[in-house]
Amino acid sequence: MKRTDNQLLAVTHLSQLLYYFIGIGGFILPLILWLVKKDSVINMDKHGKAILNFQISIFLYALISVPLIFLFGFGLIALFAIVIMSLILPIVNAVNSSNGKAPYYPFSLHIIN
Repeated sequence: MKRTDNQLLAVTHLSQLLYYFIGIGGFILPLILWLVKKDSVINMDKHGKAILNFQISIFLYALISVPLIFLFGFGLIALFAIVIMSLILPIVNAVNSSNGKAPYYPFSLHIIN
């Protein structure tokens, strides 16, 4: 039986911030939480997929922007925007999910459906 757990959804969004402390943990912990709880928590499947799509998108955007550093420094601007987005959007989505709202990550590629 599925149950509502908005606090767990918020923690799942905030777990992305582990990138700033231990690196790859910002992808691993949301992945584990999604895999374990997607069948028992309402909306965990939707939120988990949104988080993983966002993390994959951020990684791909960072890979693309690194070579662009050598083209007029455009890559530095892109990397700065990526860092800001990866810091702010998980917090905004954590607050929204604790209020029962759907996740929204702009510029996120929909790789996992």
